[in-house]
Amino acid sequence: KSKGKPNGKKPAPEEKKLYLEPEYTKSRITDFEFKELVMLPREIDLNEWLASNTTTFFHHINLQYSTISEFCTGESCQTMAVCNTQYYWYDERGKKIKCTAPQYVDFVMSSVQKLVTDEDVFPTKYGKEFPNSFESLVKKICKYLFHVLAHIYSSHFKETLALELHGHLNTLYTHFILFIREFNLVDLKETTIMDDLTEVLCSSSGSSSNGSGNGSSNSAGAQNHVKER
Repeated sequence: KSKGKPNGKKPAPEEKKLYLEPEYTKSRITDFEFKELVMLPREIDLNEWLASNTTTFFHHINLQYSTISEFCTGESCQTMAVCNTQYYWYDERGKKIKCTAPQYVDFVMSSVQKLVTDEDVFPTKYGKEFPNSFESLVKKICKYLFHVLAHIYSSHFKETLALELHGHLNTLYTHFILFIREFNLVDLKETTIMDDLTEVLCSSSGSSSNGSGNGSSNSAGAQNHVKER
């Protein structure tokens, strides 16, 4: 007898995630212990540390996306999607904008570039204070950058493999996830959609177990929820 559905048809298998294949998850450009690297040095101000790392991650993620940007087009990526989750952009007036993935990434990179080069937000001169809203702005930036990284894995991992840049992507993702977890910069519900990858890549890097294996209920909720800015 068929063990499928009553009509005799077997349920469609879930699409295999190429980026979870062991032969690819093992690829890194360094075996450095990132858990130690993200910790706040005793002599460094917290805001200075957040500013330095956030700016660096912005540049590296922007560079990583640029390697596959020619494959991320309005036709191939008609929505900004990660697995079954679709992201919308919200403009300065709070208006929801449905856009293609390249448009969304352009919005992200343009807005983050504007922030990290604003002396009133990311001060570089001695004696200049960080704004009271600095931490909330860093959290917003990190959420956007996570969306970009997740989209690369979800929609452009084949191209990343073809370019032999998956080791760079895995290393960047591991470093970034451990950093945002160290300082609670992104809500765990936001990153649930990539928990399977996070557990594989970060389990040997001293990551917290929070959100790494919290079952399918949260994951299903994340996939049915439209992310907002």
